[in-house]
Amino acid sequence: MAADLDGVYLERMTWLNTARRWRPTLHALTGLAAGLGVGAVLGGLVVVWLAAIWSLIDWPVGGPGNAVLYTAVALAGPVPLLWGVRGFGTLQRARFRAVLGVEIPAPPRSPAGSWALRPLRAWRAPATWRQLGYHLLALVGGTLGGVLVAACWSAPVLTVAWFAGLWGDRPGVLAGLAAAVLSAAMLLAAPKVARGVALADEAAARVLLGPSRGEELALRVESLARSRAEIVAATDAERRRIERDLHDGTQRRLVSLAMQLGMARASLTDLPEPVRQVIEQAHDEATEALAELRQLVRGLHPAVLDDRGLDAALSGIAANAPLPVRLRVDVAARCAPAVEAVAYFIVSEALTNVAKHANATHAEVSVERTGDRLHVVIADNGHGGATIDPDGGGTGLRGLAQRAAAVDGTLTVESPTGGPTVITVELPCGS
Repeated sequence: MAADLDGVYLERMTWLNTARRWRPTLHALTGLAAGLGVGAVLGGLVVVWLAAIWSLIDWPVGGPGNAVLYTAVALAGPVPLLWGVRGFGTLQRARFRAVLGVEIPAPPRSPAGSWALRPLRAWRAPATWRQLGYHLLALVGGTLGGVLVAACWSAPVLTVAWFAGLWGDRPGVLAGLAAAVLSAAMLLAAPKVARGVALADEAAARVLLGPSRGEELALRVESLARSRAEIVAATDAERRRIERDLHDGTQRRLVSLAMQLGMARASLTDLPEPVRQVIEQAHDEATEALAELRQLVRGLHPAVLDDRGLDAALSGIAANAPLPVRLRVDVAARCAPAVEAVAYFIVSEALTNVAKHANATHAEVSVERTGDRLHVVIADNGHGGATIDPDGGGTGLRGLAQRAAAVDGTLTVESPTGGPTVITVELPCGS
């Protein structure tokens, strides 16, 4: 049984290797057909467009109906040509993927806007002209490469046909011998010729059909920004889930335990003193654990932020701060949940830093939405000297800057020696 499986496996691998060796030849032959077909279609569109323009120049055009027709074709001609360039570019990339297994990413499209200006922006894009250049190159180089590969593989057949007299007179001895040697050499060279044609075509396609170096970097930056936004959103969602689980599960159990221990402490007064001390100690520890859990849940993600927004959540921070805090929130429309969470934690940690390090007597927090930007300002009247540099005081401001940067926001600090300190945060509201 194992030998049969090994035989099937070897047979399949042999077939795959044979098929893989034929891929360059198939690619060259399909390139020949694609080059001729694409050249004919695009050339036809160009001829029709230029004919319409020439008809308008070579006045008269034969009546108002013809004038309208030629004008419409002259104005709309670049649009189907653009569609052809892009569509055939997609077709060529699919050919590389299907035949050679080579993935060539598509160049970025021009940004969306007014439909009337889209063709103009598309024709101004370098990617459009690169694709057009590849189609022209494929019309010449692809056709010649395909013809060369086809000639190498069919050389023996053509030589036999010549010997058979299908092309007129049969060749002499020397001519026949030379033809036989040449056809054998072309047949032996056919795989290498096909591979060379395929490699040259692939190199041209990567340069002309794919994105340029700058476009690749732009796509990568966009992909990284999108991934980072997804990670931030997923992290915020996970925090909310953990907060709900702790609030609805562990916290309720601790509340019930603390209540039962409190009832036992109040009612069981006739127990021996050691037992009463154990109950009192357990009640105190349960109460402390409940307070620590509530603080932890509030630090993970405050439920009030989801329910009532930034105004209510920041009001709770200001009310519980160890120093007087003046709060002003002007946010007519809510921002994305991840952005609101970042703003909340920045304000919370900034006020904690003020209480620990600034020796301030009061602080002010201002939150305002302007367009699609959320502006947060935290100011205090402390001694100043705060810096984002971790070696410049260790106030944790670098962590706040990293929180802001996680959602493409910015954080700046103005803190001259002697104060005051002003932390300004700008966050994109998102959607």
